[in-house]
Amino acid sequence: MVIDLAYASDQNFIGKKVYHNAHAFLHKEAAEKLEIAQNLAENLGYTIKVLDAFRPTEAQWVLWEACPNPVFVADPNKGSSHSRGIAIDLTLVNHKGMALDMGTPFDDFTPQSFHRDVIISKEAQLNRFTLLGIMSAAGWDFYEKEWWHYQLFNSKNYPLISDKDAPMSLMK
Repeated sequence: MVIDLAYASDQNFIGKKVYHNAHAFLHKEAAEKLEIAQNLAENLGYTIKVLDAFRPTEAQWVLWEACPNPVFVADPNKGSSHSRGIAIDLTLVNHKGMALDMGTPFDDFTPQSFHRDVIISKEAQLNRFTLLGIMSAAGWDFYEKEWWHYQLFNSKNYPLISDKDAPMSLMK
């Protein structure tokens, strides 16, 4: 597994660092399902590249202020599945470490990022379906408007977590 958190650098849609460190955390149940997904990906010759995981509510506010569009950034007043530690943004990389073509980059806030009704290359469609199959088989739910976003089912059953009290698994 490769961890490359977009918000731990300035290489993201707002162009500035949001996280103080590049540690990726997930709720224990989500971390276990991600391990299953990684094993499935490896069986197909791929590796999972983690782009975002637990997102403190404080960071959710920074993203919301930059893009107050609830289609792509959850309203922090309602809570985010990322801020519950049960969501992950990811892609697949090949054996050379190159990200697969998914038709759009991560955090491309256009309808081309949706799972359905998009016009992308056959290769990108196949790559998206491969990622969807891996994550679904590992027990993840998907968000129909972002090919990169997966979360545990029944996300509202998990409490919001602040940066100070994150009792989760560190991914390495």
